[in-house]
Amino acid sequence: MPLRNKTVLVTGGTGSFGRTFVDIVLAECEPKKVIVFSRDELKQFEMAQHIADDRIRFFLGDVRDLERLARAFKGVDIVVHAAALKQIPAAEYNPFEAIKTNVLGAENVISAAEDAGVEKVIALSTDKAASPINLYGATKLCSDKLFIAGNAYSGGKGCRFSVVRYGNVVGSRGSVIPLFKQKRLEGKIPITDPRMTRFWITSEQGVRFVIACLDRMQGGELFVPKIPSMRIVDLAEAVAPGCPTQIVGIRPGEKLHELMIGEDDARRGVDMGDHYVLLPEFPWWNGEKGGTPLTEGFIYRSDTNTQWLTVEELRHMIGD
Repeated sequence: MPLRNKTVLVTGGTGSFGRTFVDIVLAECEPKKVIVFSRDELKQFEMAQHIADDRIRFFLGDVRDLERLARAFKGVDIVVHAAALKQIPAAEYNPFEAIKTNVLGAENVISAAEDAGVEKVIALSTDKAASPINLYGATKLCSDKLFIAGNAYSGGKGCRFSVVRYGNVVGSRGSVIPLFKQKRLEGKIPITDPRMTRFWITSEQGVRFVIACLDRMQGGELFVPKIPSMRIVDLAEAVAPGCPTQIVGIRPGEKLHELMIGEDDARRGVDMGDHYVLLPEFPWWNGEKGGTPLTEGFIYRSDTNTQWLTVEELRHMIGD
């Protein structure tokens, strides 16, 4: 078990991922300590009211603040980096802020982890980082590149860095599901484009995949789980059965279909059965490859996926 007797810190720990991660790690992984690092004192207070465990600590701080990260990382063995500004319209309108958190914050996490002697860091990415068309996706692509290259600073003996990339999280703050639930009360569901598809994963599935990758990572890999797709119109039917829809058009910075592995990335990818791994292309990487190399021209995109969620399956996932 990769987290047993380890001190684990999660940045953005009061977010959707962080809350689920903390619950599962405390219940199942026997950590020495779990540190929630985030900038929202109210969310930390509310989270503390629901957790009665003397192994948890709460650190107020921002990943933009290298000095605060350096202090928080003292004595930490494992870091899961989940802090990000991820609302696409907000990032488009406030690009400097998105860059400060998502790119410079990633740099700070890498530097602080190296200096503090952290053993492993896994950073959370997004399907929007593959061939990005919006600023949020571009900043996460930069972040992914920083974490992979961060292994070069370790010289093979220091901290190891890897990345996990997956799709939309069911019910998270960035998900369209809460919006659809609100709109069904008003009697009409807004649909951007009836052809639109997305990858879907539950928060628990995402957390368990991250924990598994912490165990298997050697440093430099980008892990991609095999998860199902769903059409946006089927999602609307799952959330609001029979409710009329209104086509509103694709928003600026949105794709019709999401991509997790593009054709060019696939040249360094391997199929590991239940997930894919994109291997680093640096001369310093000498980890175990394993798996089956992806075929020429391979892409992993939400509309050409071989796994699809039915309306009933998604309804079960969201608890409706």
